[in-house]
Order: sequence, then C-alpha cells, then structure tokens
Amino acid sequence: MTRAFLTFLLTSGWAMCLVKSENGLAKDMKFKLHSGELMPMVGFGTYQIRGTELIRSVLDYALGAGYRLIDTAKVYKNEEDIGKALKELLPKYNLTRQDIWITTKLSPDDQGELAYEALKESIKNLDCDYVDLYLIHWPGKVGLNSSNATNSKLRDESWRQMVRGVKEGLAKNIGVSNYLVRHLRELITNDHGIKPAVNQVEWHPHYHPQDLLDLCRKEKILLQTYSSLGGTGNPDLIKDPKVESIAKKLGRSPTQVLLRWALQQNLAIIPKARSKDHIEENVQLDFTIPSEDMGVLSSFEYNKYAWDPENVA
Repeated sequence: MTRAFLTFLLTSGWAMCLVKSENGLAKDMKFKLHSGELMPMVGFGTYQIRGTELIRSVLDYALGAGYRLIDTAKVYKNEEDIGKALKELLPKYNLTRQDIWITTKLSPDDQGELAYEALKESIKNLDCDYVDLYLIHWPGKVGLNSSNATNSKLRDESWRQMVRGVKEGLAKNIGVSNYLVRHLRELITNDHGIKPAVNQVEWHPHYHPQDLLDLCRKEKILLQTYSSLGGTGNPDLIKDPKVESIAKKLGRSPTQVLLRWALQQNLAIIPKARSKDHIEENVQLDFTIPSEDMGVLSSFEYNKYAWDPENVA
C-alpha cells in the first residue's frame, strides 16, 4: 500500500468507516455504511451454487469457518434453499438472524415498478423478515436494448421502489451492482433520499478501474468485489506466473494472495467455493502483502472477464 494511498484514506475520512475486529482477524473486519450498519468485509458468495443439499453443506462449512455475510441474488435461483439452510444451521452455531448479513439482488427482469414486489418475493424466498442489503443487480433491463434511454428511467424507478422498501423495514440498506461511474453519478444525483451503500463489481488485478474506486471512496460507498480470482473456470489470473511467484514467497496460495490484495485495499470480498478446504482457505487472510508486491499485482494490463455494462445507457 503506497504512502499516497494511505494519505488519501486518512484525509478522505474513508479509514473512519472501517471497523477493525477485537480479535484482529481479517475475516471479522467491518465497514460502517451510511445507515450506521456494520457490514462484514468478507462474505460468502453463492453464484452458481444450487441445490438443497449442496447449499446446506457449503453454508455449514462457511458458518463454521466464521463467515457471517451470505451473498445471493434472485437470478442465482438459490434463495429458498439458503433460507431453509439458515433456519437449520444458525442454531447449530448459536447464531440468530441478527448475527448474519444477507445480501440479495433485484433481477434485471424486475427493473422499474416491479422492484418493490421483487424485494418482498426475495424476503419470502429467504424465509426472513428483512434483508440487510438489496442491490440493483444490473443497470439495464432484460429484453430492452442496452442503448435505450429507458434503461435509465427504469433503474431510477427501481431505486425509488427500493427506498420505499427501506422505509418499510424490508431492507436495511440498498445499493447497486455492475454500475460504472456514469451510472453511479446519475444515482447519486437523484437518490430519492437514500445514497447507495455498496457498489458490487468485477474487480481483480486484471481489472480495477481507478475512476470508479475514486468515486466510491469520495461518496463513502463500499466497493465490494466479485470475480476476485478472475471468474469461474478462468485460470488466466490465478495461474499468472507473477501471482504464483508472490504466493510462493509469502507461503500462501494464489487464491489467498488475490483475495488479500483486495482486502488490503479496504475492498470487500465475496469468494465462493464448494469444498470445506477451499471455503476455509478463502477466509485465512491474516497476512500482509509487501508494498512492492502490491504494486506488481496492481500493474497488470486490463482484461475484463465478466458481463460488461459499458453499453448500458
């Protein structure tokens, strides 16, 4: 981490939003959102993890490893199984609903006036009274040409409906996902009384647009990363010789180095895994990457792997 970056954190007030854990463990770091809620910086992602038994087993491993944030979405088609699993597993770990953080997301199919009912549907699927964070999953609407200006009007209406959900206690916080700078500025200008708490985006050493991070830090919006390892089934990043070399030097796995790279910049992470070993490995991030190696990891040429919102009006 550079001296200039540290200076920015201190002078911007960003560091004041970070809450270190009493035990000093990285997995227990939290971020104070606009609402005052403390959101875990390390969460468990569930993209492409489906099926009652599989969901139950991975959440059992995750809760046992210390994860307290579960990230899902309507389009993942696993909300109901997550709800069932949590009802069974929380007592096993002496946890209550209030001890965990549940994030879910508005389907691009439901942009606009349907957003409020979609939020209620997700809460019903999850078998709980509220969600901790509800995100607009994508700045556009399915079936509408990405260049159509109606996309802007629809996501504005989605936000208005989500603000209603916050006021009625259905969601404690609201935010967005896959928003670029222009989408985010538009929302900040017309936020209907509640600023976005989080912007969840693809983010890794091969793709980390500085202008988006700068805007999020300025507005104290937490940037939460997905595809931290380069995306499902893509070995380009995790097997990069420079990443492997740094991992070997530090006595860590490439996965841990890539996750720590983001967390060390005070960015939230939501790695996903299916096996107990990988789930535990992904949360063992109590080490420091030297500044020179952080510089190497931040110097790759850009290569985006996930869906691209660049053309969404």
